[in-house]
Amino acid sequence: MKQKKILLLVHKHLTPKDEQRKQERIDKKKIANITEQDVYDGLKKLGHNVRALGVESDLGTIRHNIEEFSPHIVFNLLESFHGIGLYDQNVVSYLELLKTAYTGCNPRGLMIARDKALTKKILTYHKMKCPKFFVFPKNKKVKKPKWLNFPLIVKCRLEESSTGISQSSIVHNEEKLKERIEFINHSLADDAIVEEFVEGREIYVGIIGNYRLQHLPAWELTFGTAKSPEKEIYTSRAKFNYEYRKEKEIKAQKAKLSPELEKKIYQICKRAYKVLGLNGYGRIDLRITSENEIYILEANPNPGLTFDDEFVESAKSEGINYNALLNKIVGLGLTWHSYEV
Repeated sequence: MKQKKILLLVHKHLTPKDEQRKQERIDKKKIANITEQDVYDGLKKLGHNVRALGVESDLGTIRHNIEEFSPHIVFNLLESFHGIGLYDQNVVSYLELLKTAYTGCNPRGLMIARDKALTKKILTYHKMKCPKFFVFPKNKKVKKPKWLNFPLIVKCRLEESSTGISQSSIVHNEEKLKERIEFINHSLADDAIVEEFVEGREIYVGIIGNYRLQHLPAWELTFGTAKSPEKEIYTSRAKFNYEYRKEKEIKAQKAKLSPELEKKIYQICKRAYKVLGLNGYGRIDLRITSENEIYILEANPNPGLTFDDEFVESAKSEGINYNALLNKIVGLGLTWHSYEV
């Protein structure tokens, strides 16, 4: 790819630096903006002219930089606006209003995928298997439907990155169910989505593409020291606490699957990506039971791009190195749009 002018949109407190100390880059515990720095460094190594823009709650600064810098494309790493995750789609809509090409998912796909209940409704309509679920809105009396069976897992309807997920999220009786719903409703100010908990293997499948889709190798989350790994979940602590991950031997690695099951998984994930209106790059999260039943848990547009994230590691195993992956994401953003710069 020829050199491009790229405006890198990041959260202001995570703005990358031109000179990041080597030790800080190696030791993740000392660097908060690891994704932003990795993407920034990677794009610059590819020869692109990159300007990093830290954003908090002012759309005007985005417009000003687009007018002044005239980027070929905006590389979007924003996950919220005004500190509200739900508003990330509005920033992308704003880029569309400015007729500016951007990387990653379109705002319609972002809106659908963020709402776990809406995602499941659409997937179920298209006859794809999801766990049975029910939504408990804020400020409503908790009354479990009779058809919803314990054990259940209680999540935020709209939040991402395992927000609100802990071992207490799995409940086995009415009392604990009400406690957890109240926590989500009041402490996290979100509707609670309650799903029947599916015991099994946790599998992630990365998808790259707009219309012609490429799947990446299925990646599995494993819990090395767990007595019953099929009952484990990817809690916030398991995701972000390095010492805890080390203690529990939590790893993500290429899944060992039969050719028949692997083929079926990829077909389901590509179909889910399409019916949810996703584009650019994304990840579909699954649970596979001991009987090889495939349940879609959720869809993740614009998954993490840290150098060793699951999505990136999966791409590497397919022969797509980090910089090539970034170039591919940029290329997909440019071909998705017809804007002339």
